[in-house]
Amino acid sequence: MELDAVNVWMMVAAGLVLLMTPGVAFFYGGMTRITSSINMMMMVFSAMAMGGLVWVLFGYGLSSGDSVLGIFGNPLSEIGLADTVANEPEALISIGYGSTFAMIAIALIAGAVADRAKFSTWLVFAGLWVTLVYCPLAFMVWGDGLLSESGVIGSAFGPAIDFAGGTVVHINAGISALVLVVVMGRRARYSTPHKPHNIPITVLGAALLWFGWFGFNGGAASTIEQAGLIWVNTLAAPAAGMITWIAIERIRATRPSSIGSVSGAIAGLVAITPACANVEPYAAIIIGIAAGAGAVLAVEAKNRLRYDDALDVVGVHLVAGVIGTVMIGLFAVPSADSAAGLFHGGGLGLLVSQIVATVVALIYAGGVTLVIALALRKTMGLRIDPRDELSGIDAFEHAEQAYSFR
Repeated sequence: MELDAVNVWMMVAAGLVLLMTPGVAFFYGGMTRITSSINMMMMVFSAMAMGGLVWVLFGYGLSSGDSVLGIFGNPLSEIGLADTVANEPEALISIGYGSTFAMIAIALIAGAVADRAKFSTWLVFAGLWVTLVYCPLAFMVWGDGLLSESGVIGSAFGPAIDFAGGTVVHINAGISALVLVVVMGRRARYSTPHKPHNIPITVLGAALLWFGWFGFNGGAASTIEQAGLIWVNTLAAPAAGMITWIAIERIRATRPSSIGSVSGAIAGLVAITPACANVEPYAAIIIGIAAGAGAVLAVEAKNRLRYDDALDVVGVHLVAGVIGTVMIGLFAVPSADSAAGLFHGGGLGLLVSQIVATVVALIYAGGVTLVIALALRKTMGLRIDPRDELSGIDAFEHAEQAYSFR
């Protein structure tokens, strides 16, 4: 079977999404303390490796096999992808594309627990999380699970729209990060203001993320018209999120910050992810504005609530992911494959579906992550000794330093 344009594009899109995880490493690595940047990059890259291994060994089966109680697929159906290689090798391209989503989902969580996570425990957590949280939720939303059209919840409330991962990636990672942060506890230096050690590296990471996001959102486009809409929306929403963050900083009589600007852009990208193929560009701008403003408020609330989300994963991914997922219920245009939103004459049906899917994702991902985190805290321990944390996690965990001046 010869390669066609669709398959070539999916391979390119998979490469773009794969590049996003190193982008996360730069984005997070620049925002950490100078004594933590190696560890943060290692956490992201190791999550990339663990996610890829789990996906190939049995994760794809968990996310797409025959339904088991509507919660996950049969993992034995695709051990090592042997059955696909033998009977359906043309599916390997789309399977590879799917693996990149599992990789980045677990990598996003790393930023919340910067400076203090035991690296060995992180590796085990990454494998368990992809297996028990990511793959089942992907099955529920994108497979034949609970939230699909044929699933128990989807048939009762209507199937939710999640084109590229608002629930499966961002809400999933965001609520899991919040749970892990609460279980792990605050850093030893929590009371000391934490400043990014290398802002240009963070901006570079944001650039790689925005670039790769066109593959993240557009890889599954099925028509020229849909691909064009996705491209424009993936441009408009982050632009609106960035300008919103800058405007809020100026209104509050502070100076526009580069960290805030790129965080606003990422929030806009997160919010448009589930909606990118189902809303018009004007709606993408509105969604981006809402996400940028919501992320600012969430980051400020973090300090009042005193949970130690080191790099604002909860504000940028969880809050913006919820905003984007729910707002589909307002702005979705009617199509042959999905219902219209409230503002396009669809009534409250789709809005209810989006809210229900959001709640299910929050409960499932948060609950299972809590079980994993408590079990690992009891057995392996979640964090390094506070004294080693104060001296620098890079030296303790990796015997390396980011910069050498001699």
